Amino acid sequence: MSDAVFNRDRHIKYYRRCLKTFLPDLYTGNDSNRMLLAFFTIAGLDILGVLHDETTPEERQGYIEWIYHCQVPTGGFRGFTGTDFGIEKRTPENAFWDPASIPSTFFALVILVILGDDLSRVKRVECLQWLLRLQREDGSFGDIVGPDGEIEGGRDLRFCCFAAGTRYILRGKRGEGLEDVKDIDVARLVAFIEACQTYDGGMSEAPFCESHAGLTYCAIGALTFLNRFSSDKPAPVVSPGSEEFESLVRWLVARQTSDLGENDEEQPTRSDKTQENLSQAVEALRLNGKVEALPPIEPPTEESLQWAGFNGRSNKAADTCYSFWNTATLAMLDRLGLVDAARNRRYLLEKTQHLIGGFGKGVGEPPDLLHSYFGLVSLAFEGEPGLNSVDPAMCTSHRGVQHLHSLPWWQA
Repeated sequence: MSDAVFNRDRHIKYYRRCLKTFLPDLYTGNDSNRMLLAFFTIAGLDILGVLHDETTPEERQGYIEWIYHCQVPTGGFRGFTGTDFGIEKRTPENAFWDPASIPSTFFALVILVILGDDLSRVKRVECLQWLLRLQREDGSFGDIVGPDGEIEGGRDLRFCCFAAGTRYILRGKRGEGLEDVKDIDVARLVAFIEACQTYDGGMSEAPFCESHAGLTYCAIGALTFLNRFSSDKPAPVVSPGSEEFESLVRWLVARQTSDLGENDEEQPTRSDKTQENLSQAVEALRLNGKVEALPPIEPPTEESLQWAGFNGRSNKAADTCYSFWNTATLAMLDRLGLVDAARNRRYLLEKTQHLIGGFGKGVGEPPDLLHSYFGLVSLAFEGEPGLNSVDPAMCTSHRGVQHLHSLPWWQA
C-alpha cells in the first residue's frame, strides 16, 4: 500500500478560515452551540501546533473575554451570548431563560485552558454548586436547570461525562478552596454508568438501550475523570481481566469496518397511500420468501480491505467521527494497539480528508468542524507527524492539560 498523505497546510487554512470568516449558512441552526464550534476551532489549531502562529495575543485575549461573557452569574457557562439579557434584568424568576448548560461549561473551561487562561475569573464555587443541582436520584445528570429548579435535558451518558469533566477541572487534586462545597454523589454516578453496559459489551445512553460508540466514550471518559482506573476499587468495566472489561474491548475492536458506505443506495420511502393503509403496511413487513431472494453477501476483496474506518453501532458504515470515539476509548483503556491503525489512517486520509482541508463525515462529503476535529485527533493518537499529542479524556492537547495541572488547586 502506498503512503497516504496528510495535507497539514490545508487543514491549517481550513481552521483559520473557520475562525476568522463567516461559517457556511448550514451552521445557522447551531448558533446556540457556538461554544462547541469555538472549541473545535481553537483546539484544532492547537493540535496542529499553530494556535499561536495563526492568532495574535490580542485575538486570544478577545476569545477569552468572549468566553467569560458567556459565564452565568449563578455558575456555569451558556452556549452563546444570544440568551444574555443582562445582569440588571436577571432575576431568580426569569433565570431559566438564560441557562448555563453542562456541555457548554465543560467546553468553555477547556478552551480557556488551551488559551492559557488561569481560570481565576471562573466562579468555581457557584459552578460546582450549580453542578450539584443537576444530578438526579439515579446518579445521572441533566443539561440545564429549568423553571422551579427542575432538571431538564436527556438522561444519558453525555451529560454524565461533561459533569465529571467539569468537576475534574475545577476541584483539582484535593478540592483546595472548596472545603465547604458539597461534592456530587460520585458513587451513584458510577453505578449509573455501570448500569449502561449492554449485553454485547458496549455502553448505551441509559440502562437497557442500544450500545453506541460515542456514548461508550462518554462512559469511559467519565470514569477517567472520576479516577476510577487507579482507585482502590476500580469499576469492573475498566478492570482488565473482568468480563465487563474484556467484552467492552471486543465490542470496540469489532467497530472497525471496511464498509465505507460507498455503495449504499437510498431506501425508497413509503407512499402516502401505504402510510394511510395500515393493513398494507403490515403486509409489507411479512417475509414471504423474501429472505431466500436476497442476493448473497460477497466476501471483502483485497482491494476493499485497504481502508478500514470505524462505525458507531453494529451493521453501520464507517464514519470519520467514530475513528475518534472508538480509538479514544481504547486509548483510555490502554488497548489502542488492537486496532489496524494503518488502514484507519488510509480511510481518513484517502476517503474523508477533503481537498480544501478538514474531514467530511463520510466518503465524498464536505468537511465540517466536528468531523474535521475528530479526524485530526484520531490521527494524533497514532503519532501522525505535524500533530501534537492528545489526552483522550480531555480531548485536547497534552500541552493544554499540563497547563491545567499547573493551576493552584492542582498543585495542592
